[in-house]
Amino acid sequence: MDNAVATALIESTWDSSITPSLIDYIRIPNQSPAFDPDWKANGHMDDAVALIANWCRANALDDMVLEVVQLEGRTPLIYIDVPGVGEDCVVLYGHLDKQPEMVGWHEGLGPWSPVLDGDRLYGRGGADDGYSAFASLTAIRAVRAAGGQHARCVVIIEACEESGSFDLPHYIDYLQDRIGTPSLVVCLDSGCGNYDQLWCTTSLRGIVAGNLEVRVLDEGVHSGDASGIVPSSFRILRQLLDRIEDSTTGSILVDALKVEIPSQRLRQAEVVAQVLGDAVHDKFPWRGDMHPAATGTEAVLNRSWRPALSVIGMEGLPTLQHAGNVLRPRTTIKLSMRIPPMVNAEVATKALRLALESDPPSGADVRFVAEKGAAGWNAPPLEAWLEEACESASNTHFGKGAVWMGEGGTIPFMGMLGEKFPQAQFMVTGVLGPASNAHGPNEFLHIPCAKRLTACVAHVLDAHYQHSARAVRERE
Repeated sequence: MDNAVATALIESTWDSSITPSLIDYIRIPNQSPAFDPDWKANGHMDDAVALIANWCRANALDDMVLEVVQLEGRTPLIYIDVPGVGEDCVVLYGHLDKQPEMVGWHEGLGPWSPVLDGDRLYGRGGADDGYSAFASLTAIRAVRAAGGQHARCVVIIEACEESGSFDLPHYIDYLQDRIGTPSLVVCLDSGCGNYDQLWCTTSLRGIVAGNLEVRVLDEGVHSGDASGIVPSSFRILRQLLDRIEDSTTGSILVDALKVEIPSQRLRQAEVVAQVLGDAVHDKFPWRGDMHPAATGTEAVLNRSWRPALSVIGMEGLPTLQHAGNVLRPRTTIKLSMRIPPMVNAEVATKALRLALESDPPSGADVRFVAEKGAAGWNAPPLEAWLEEACESASNTHFGKGAVWMGEGGTIPFMGMLGEKFPQAQFMVTGVLGPASNAHGPNEFLHIPCAKRLTACVAHVLDAHYQHSARAVRERE
């Protein structure tokens, strides 16, 4: 494959077509179903699907088939099938649904107001994960234009990932015969430690989430009358959290939520820490004298192979302006517990519920209402051809070697495909790098990185075909 030709096509397509289309895409407030229950009536998801599908049709390969699949009562899915050479199949995955607005956007920026500032395209969903469909199809086109070869490619772009991908298993089952059995899965929804080289994800944490409610009274009462007699629901809540988390260190105390970290992942974490140095923690917008809970290799492992708790929502507390002297009847918080790869999400949920609900302090009414959990993912043993292809791609298009790193987020699709296709190899990567702030304010897409990543995907697609062809010759 002529890398210069591939790079030229990718550069021109991004500049003339992909970036303007992403600007239009960012303007669409197509929040994931968990955040917009009326997504169908509001029509934003359909608008985003139409924008991406129409771009793909306008940039289609002659033998390509594109279909917007819509199962009853479920979010839509874009399915693209591009014939290739040989019998192997590659699945390329991304999503188009978005997280909600979040507060804290800088002046002049906003979730639905795209701003192109130098190399950065600001706005919700450009990096997570609106670029994926454009990049996937452009990579395939680049392989062909540059004289390379690729296996049959199936591009799947779902609209439910930010809600836990609860619709996706139904589509995978529905499309199973059409997809076939992939030998390579390419996912473009992950992160990167910097924008200077190719980062390949080796593992993902899972997630267990739910609402923890503590009720102590049937109605609020005068705090001067009740305090000292009626235990505060907030104080009981603190006691319950102390059962599952060390409030000083943040370490999780529930053994069912822990795993022994594989030795290979420990070695990879050490390499990541050496490559990134202080950037492991300096990438976050620290306030004042705040400092990280861990540094170096321990910080890398904390965000990839250890459980961690975040309280991401709260109800039952009035605003400061409306806070009267009342001992409140209840407090409810939403917990988000990241669990390591290889921890069963159902087992983790049961263990969490048992720890929180058993023997409630002062006999309070304590309930943990769990949401559907998602398992993490640990990549299968890496085959030599893929490791070599990623290293070559990174050196060719970034000028530096590839780095292999565990990620702290969750991509339910990976665990699902890992179970269905245990023989497949995985190239899991993405553009969610330092300060890109997916899910938060001021999210941006680093366009030069996205261009080079597109070229790396093309490089790996060609290498995958070459590997498959060699395997066929050897069998003959």
